[in-house]
Amino acid sequence: MFLKVHHLPGSADVVAVCDRELLNTTISHEKLTIRVHDSFYGTTPASEEEVRSALEKAGNINLIGERAVNVAISMGYLTRPECIMIGKIPHAQIYRV
Repeated sequence: MFLKVHHLPGSADVVAVCDRELLNTTISHEKLTIRVHDSFYGTTPASEEEVRSALEKAGNINLIGERAVNVAISMGYLTRPECIMIGKIPHAQIYRV
């Protein structure tokens, strides 16, 4: 997986995580198209433990891919039906208010 933490002044950090094979690809389904770009998801490889640690501290979370989403599911942050499916690829955004 790739992990990037966006530090926003005066706001909660945004943690972005994507599966390795999705980085710098474009995913489309019907009218929805998402570019999984390294400028947002980063180029830093991360282990599952590193992803878990970042998600625990995150204010907001953006996940794309089976592995990335499954980490958040295993932590109890969301369920599979709460994910958006882009074709066969799960995507989730979690906002903590």
